[in-house]
Formats: sequence, structure tokens, C-alpha cells
Amino acid sequence: MCDPRVVRPTLFEFAGGEAAFQALAAAHHTRCLRDPELNHPFSHPGQHPQHVERLAAYWAEVMGGPSHYSDSCGEHATMLQMHAGNGDMSDLGRRFVECFVAAADDAGLPADPEFRAALRAYMQWAVDDVLSYSAPDVVVPATTAMPHWSWGGLQP
Repeated sequence: MCDPRVVRPTLFEFAGGEAAFQALAAAHHTRCLRDPELNHPFSHPGQHPQHVERLAAYWAEVMGGPSHYSDSCGEHATMLQMHAGNGDMSDLGRRFVECFVAAADDAGLPADPEFRAALRAYMQWAVDDVLSYSAPDVVVPATTAMPHWSWGGLQP
């Protein structure tokens, strides 16, 4: 029998659901706009008008929430392809992670150390994943599946 007292909620549930991820994406976007290096990629005129909402849906799905991103925007491969071929952006990646970590405070996400460590570990993995497709002629395999992240990291 499953004892609900020992079953952990998903990171999505623990964070506070869709509203929490909307707040996180909005806070992250605001921080990136304020960053002197990240400002350009986050303020260009070709950015999708629902960028923040799509980002929230993506992160929510990865953390155990509903599949809104996959259902309406594409799979993980679609996101990787949008960011592929930009050359070495490792400094931007580091700044992106730091903005994400600080945005969790701005958004009022739970301060639980294990939760925050899981969020940071995810974002570091995600940035490394995106940066692995930075070569100008890179091809992102269309079968690259949506990652799923939990308290213990990347799920198989």
C-alpha cells in the first residue's frame, strides 16, 4: 500500500503549481532583461509574444507538471533547435543559471534547501544541454525527448 505521508510531491507540486512557474518565468525574464549581457537575447524584437508563458509551461512540464508545452509548442528538440548554432555562450549560460536561482527568491518559491538544490541542478544541466548544441552546423535530433526532472535529478 502507498503511504501518502512518504510519497514526495513532484517539484512542480512542491513549487506551487502553474502559478509558481509563471511567477518564476516572469521573475527570470525580468532579471535577464536587467543583466547587461543577457539583455540582448531577451529583448530582441523577434521574441515570441508569449515567451514568458511558454517558458513557464516548459519548466513546469519538466518538473512534473502538465504537458502544456509539448502539446502546444513542440518537444524538447524544438526548444533546443531554437537555441542551437549560436557559438560559445558559456558565460551567458552561467549568468542565465544565476538569474534563475535569484528569480526563485523573487517568485517566492519555497526556500527548502533540497528543493532549491534540485532547481539549480536542473538549470545547470539544462544550460549544459543547450550549450552542447552551440556549433554553427549542429543538428538537433528530432527524437530528443522532453526531459523530466525530480528530486533526484534527470529521470530515465
